[in-house]
Amino acid sequence: MPQLNPNPWFAILVFSWFIFLTIIPTKVLAHMTPNEPTPVNEEKHKTDSWNWPW
Repeated sequence: MPQLNPNPWFAILVFSWFIFLTIIPTKVLAHMTPNEPTPVNEEKHKTDSWNWPW
């Protein structure tokens, strides 16, 4: 039964996982977005109590 022969399929499996774990993450991590996010100002907001009219 040829489907039980692990020789070609195991090599394909190992080679494909080698590509997925080494080449693809380096290409994804090297990707730069065109618009870098700007940092948000960390100033405190004015939090006074509200004087109710009654």
